[in-house]
Amino acid sequence: MTPAQREVRAWYLYDWANSAFFTTVAALFLGPYLTSLAKAAAGSDGLVHPFGIPIDPRSFWSYAVSVAVSAQVLVLPIVGAIADYGRRKRQALAATAFVGSVATIAMYFLQGHAYLWGGLLFVISNTSFGASIVVYNSFLPEIAVPEDRDRVSATGWGIGYMGGGLLLALNLALYLGAERIGISEALAVRISLCSAGVWAALFTIPVVSILRDRGESRDIPAGETMVGVAFRQVAHTLRDMRKYPETLLFLSAYLLYNDAIQTVLAVTTQFANDELKIPIPQVTMAYLMSQFIGIFGATGFGKVSGWIGSKNAILLCLAVWIGVLIAIYASVRTTPDFFWAVGAASVVVGGSQALSRSLFAQLIPKGKEAESFSIYEISDKGTCWLGPLVFGLALQLTHSYRAAILSLIAFFFLGGALLTRVNVRRGLESVCSEE
Repeated sequence: MTPAQREVRAWYLYDWANSAFFTTVAALFLGPYLTSLAKAAAGSDGLVHPFGIPIDPRSFWSYAVSVAVSAQVLVLPIVGAIADYGRRKRQALAATAFVGSVATIAMYFLQGHAYLWGGLLFVISNTSFGASIVVYNSFLPEIAVPEDRDRVSATGWGIGYMGGGLLLALNLALYLGAERIGISEALAVRISLCSAGVWAALFTIPVVSILRDRGESRDIPAGETMVGVAFRQVAHTLRDMRKYPETLLFLSAYLLYNDAIQTVLAVTTQFANDELKIPIPQVTMAYLMSQFIGIFGATGFGKVSGWIGSKNAILLCLAVWIGVLIAIYASVRTTPDFFWAVGAASVVVGGSQALSRSLFAQLIPKGKEAESFSIYEISDKGTCWLGPLVFGLALQLTHSYRAAILSLIAFFFLGGALLTRVNVRRGLESVCSEE
């Protein structure tokens, strides 16, 4: 095996490592668990009052997601700039991944009315893992030539589904067997949350041992700090992005439609458990099913992109997403209905994200990969900004999960409309002309 092949395989492994957080923690166990803690802490008016703000306990999780992404807006570009400026991507990947892992492991201690502590730990872990993925994604254009990026990105996404699915299966076995081994369901959930942090930390070690930095570090000017340099570098990158209008147009489209995708993934478990009254074990089975369907969806759409192009393949995914949300609003009432909806979404979720990642990797200037991906990551794996805010407000105002879910269709329509206007060939030419 050549050193280049070893790097690609190490790159795949980080998808395996971090996906456990997004499946076990962000998508499945933490939302319902924090909702239960918030409900237990509610006052006589049925509301919780963090920092004196009256909040429906059912909305706390979506608000926590929105706060976490707001933190990423500040942190991720700085991490990306530091990684690019210092050319120390491996160290940046290790630091952010391990901070996220430690915060996730600390979720084991969440009990009683500690919903606010849970929200804080989620903000830290989600921001840290998001920052690690900024650095991780920035390796893609360095380790794969343009014609291989769809395949490499899709394969990494598929391997991520396998890793996240495997740990999820183990945690499901623990949850279902909790009574038999003499522990409570709450303790099983806390152990599952903790396991995602341990999993991510262990599998990050070989990744940062094999991936290598490229280019030379630049010295920090006298009298300045790395953070100050990073802020200036981010401002320069944002100004420089105006040279690449197709890249900016694609990024705008992506931030809209993927915000909706991530919001759906973040609130699906809460909707199933709180609205449809589906027990957590069955919800977990549906989500576990989605991981393995997602493997074939991600790799399958990697092939579809070879036939109709990445942009058209993404648009096809968005059309399916709109159909799934309409179906949830109109007809998902029972457990079998829920399984069908999850299965349909699973076919396109990996494809839409993997192809978006590889397409963006082709539309960014060389040498600014981490900075560019820091903007992209604002609405990538497990992160979303406006979507959860809109969802939470719609839920609080209408008291209807279905109306809240339907409100997300606007993101898909607007994102798809912008994507149709992206001229990929012109974008590739503008980036190549700068090299």
